[in-house]
Amino acid sequence: MTFLLLVVHLVAAVAWLGAMAYSLVVVQPRVARAVPDPARAEDIYRELAAGNRWPVVGLISLLALTGIGLVVLIDGRSAGWWAAIAAKTVLWLAASGLFWWVSWRAWPRRVFALPDELPAEQARLRRVALALLLIVGLAFMLGVVAAHWPL
Repeated sequence: MTFLLLVVHLVAAVAWLGAMAYSLVVVQPRVARAVPDPARAEDIYRELAAGNRWPVVGLISLLALTGIGLVVLIDGRSAGWWAAIAAKTVLWLAASGLFWWVSWRAWPRRVFALPDELPAEQARLRRVALALLLIVGLAFMLGVVAAHWPL
C-alpha cells in the first residue's frame, strides 16, 4: 500500500510541476513569439487556460490525501524527517493558497482587464507563476530528501 500511495503521490506532483514548467518555459514564450498581436495572444492564453482550474484542484487534493496516507503508513522516522514533512506541508499550503488566489482573484482580473491594464496583469501573473513553480519544486525536493536521506 505504501508503494502505491508513493507512486500516486509522485505522479500527481510531477504532473503539477511539469505542467507549470512546460507552460512557463515552452508554451507562453512560443505564443508570445508566434503571435505578435498582444490581444490575439491573450485570446490564446485564455483558451489554453480554460478548464484547467479543477484538474489542478484535483491534483492538489490528491497530493494532500496521498501525503497524509504516506505519513500514516511510514513510522519510526527521525525528527529531521518530521521537520522535512512539516516544511513540505507548509509549502503545499502556500502553493494551494497561491493557486486559489490566481484562480479566483488574479485570473478573473486578467480576463476582464482593459487593454492598457493587461501588460501589468500579465507581468504580475508571470511572477506569481514563477513563485508557484519554485514553491512546488521545493516541496517536491523536500519529499525526495525526506525519502532518501537519513534525517
